[in-house]
Amino acid sequence: MNTDPVSGYQPYDQHAHAQAPDRSARNQATARRAALTICTIADVAAGLLGLWIVLYLLEANQGNAFVEFVHGSADLLSGWAQDIFTMDTEGLRVVLNYGLPAILYLALGHGIAARLNRS
Repeated sequence: MNTDPVSGYQPYDQHAHAQAPDRSARNQATARRAALTICTIADVAAGLLGLWIVLYLLEANQGNAFVEFVHGSADLLSGWAQDIFTMDTEGLRVVLNYGLPAILYLALGHGIAARLNRS
């Protein structure tokens, strides 16, 4: 009688390399996961910057904990771009100084992800 007591395991007479997935397929899957991660990070960063712009333009309560969190995150993400544009109109200044980093994060993140998916 030839019954396998543990059917979920590989029998001893088969070679391990015969069951191994193709290396290029694994590399492709890894590249896709990395690209998805980069896109997600870029989208979240741009989303926080865009959300701060909307909250500012709608004159959200600056004392609210959520608004403070979004503002702090947006300041952290756009610290390198603060005061690139100095306008008399405060709303336009916020849109440009926070919008530029948002656009750059989206462009760079999705560009890198597209490059990873091509390789």
